[in-house]
Amino acid sequence: MADRGVGAGSARRVPLAVRVYDELRRDLATGELAPTERLRAERLAKRYGVSRTPVREALARLQADGLVQRHPDGLYLYRPRLNELDELYELRIVLESRGFQRISGDRTVRVPMPTAHDLPTVRAELARWLDFRDTPPEPGPDLVAADEQFHTELLRAAGNSALAEALSAVYLRVRPVRTMDVPTADRVAAMTADHITIAEQVLAGDDEQALRTLTDHIETSRAHVRVRAEQAIAFTKLGHAVRD
Repeated sequence: MADRGVGAGSARRVPLAVRVYDELRRDLATGELAPTERLRAERLAKRYGVSRTPVREALARLQADGLVQRHPDGLYLYRPRLNELDELYELRIVLESRGFQRISGDRTVRVPMPTAHDLPTVRAELARWLDFRDTPPEPGPDLVAADEQFHTELLRAAGNSALAEALSAVYLRVRPVRTMDVPTADRVAAMTADHITIAEQVLAGDDEQALRTLTDHIETSRAHVRVRAEQAIAFTKLGHAVRD
């Protein structure tokens, strides 16, 4: 069976376990594989056109990343509890705030600190979201990815790529929840407006106000996701109480 979506030359260069890991992580994050679906090595091997060995290696790596959990009957996508969702959003605030703290100068860390964000990076993100304001993107995985890119690039622009990588790891754990929550046009417009405001404040050198806007933006997202998760749990319980 041919390798899915990978040319022969690329397949020779990239170890199968690495390719399966990347594709499986993407499919779990975008909802291609349902959160409630048991991750069977045999079925996944057929899906990705490989033997079970690279699938097992990929699953072990995903489990080590915290993106896959072992249940009594097998492996499943990590599904955060409500309190874990709150904790992950709190971690987002810590990481993203740290970028602004580096710019303002943290005397507790004895390493060279940048005096400003990488402005070309911020300008590129601003241009992208100005385009989105004129032509709003469709809700779905691409919008979620664009939102994540704004935040990770803004943090990377503060001069520490390790912080941005840590933020990406947080996003991987909450992305399945966000992908399943289809935002309204008003929410997309509000997200877009917030991103534009944050970028403009950074470019104007008003980092203090930009940090306040960013924190409010994340807190609003956290509150919405929690409400939606609580509603989903309530509807699930209601569904179990009735039948066709």
